[in-house]
Amino acid sequence: MKQKIERVEVFGVEMPLVGTFTSGGVSKQATKCVVVRLTASDGAIGISSIDPSTVAKSPNTGPELAAAIRERIAPAVIGEDPTNVNRMVELMDKLTPTQPGAGAAVEMACVELASRQCGVPIYTYLGGAVQDHVQFNAWIGMLPPDEAAAEAVRWLNAGFRSTKIKVGSGVEADRDRIEAVRAAVGNAMKLRIDANCQYDADTSLKLCRLIKQFDLQLFEQPVAKDDLAGMARVRREGGIPVMADESVSDHASLVAVIKADAADYVKFGIKQAGGILRAARMLATAEAARIPVVIGHGFGLDPSTLAEIMLAASSRNVLPGLECVGPLKVTDTVATTRLDISSGSLPLPQGPGLGISLDEAKLQQYRM
Repeated sequence: MKQKIERVEVFGVEMPLVGTFTSGGVSKQATKCVVVRLTASDGAIGISSIDPSTVAKSPNTGPELAAAIRERIAPAVIGEDPTNVNRMVELMDKLTPTQPGAGAAVEMACVELASRQCGVPIYTYLGGAVQDHVQFNAWIGMLPPDEAAAEAVRWLNAGFRSTKIKVGSGVEADRDRIEAVRAAVGNAMKLRIDANCQYDADTSLKLCRLIKQFDLQLFEQPVAKDDLAGMARVRREGGIPVMADESVSDHASLVAVIKADAADYVKFGIKQAGGILRAARMLATAEAARIPVVIGHGFGLDPSTLAEIMLAASSRNVLPGLECVGPLKVTDTVATTRLDISSGSLPLPQGPGLGISLDEAKLQQYRM
């Protein structure tokens, strides 16, 4: 007999961060996330989490997405087959067209449930893993040069082989920070920089001229998200490979970036793509265009982090140095076992689905 969804549980989670984090000019000390648990008629469980960005705006903040799932999606999917993920996605697109993160959360839980039913990890559900270990990318905020250098050395000693340096505080200050980090780590780490849309093309090109000598792996989002012409110009004239991040919000925007010849790399996470299956399709599109992909988002709980790890393991077009490093930024977990990525790499988890279970006490402790 075909199984059906019997219950959809939605948990708003406000997880404290280990410090104050600033991205795109916005600072925060906690991340507001949404955890979903589906229960099917045969008792099968599927879980997921989504983590809106620091700069998320209405109607796509954490509390708003939780409400959309609870009030619109949950009543509509009761009785549906959770393993028919394609039909579930069609339904959720109709229910929350302006809140794709809400549908992504339920889609991820459906995929997790289906994987558990099959007794396999999500990467096997996606066709299999092509790598046994994944590596992670460290990060350095807009710190003074000496502090940035010390932070880079700390990451290097922990085992990380690449790091992102935030820029956007003025090109001279950016240059001094980058120079100090490169001097501190030598050629032992690949360096990425990220402007988070804070510069225009002219300013980014000025920065490129100042830092080209420091052998950077890529320059992430050097211009506003809609300025594909400006990003293409930085790519042509700057001498540093360019990565689109905020410019990639779904499959259509990925195609637009490719058509504009605006990026050497693209970056997205599962929520950004609209779910695991859509993210896998975007990976295939980028690979066909011969553009490597960076997977991840900055402030994820363990479920979303593991989902992105497993997605990344399914493709050789994913650049080493995943940016799904949220577990290093939060003070705790909502799972019964905490994911440890502090050494900069991780062997692939082997359990069915995501390989973890939710901790009821932690869900209540951090309830939003």
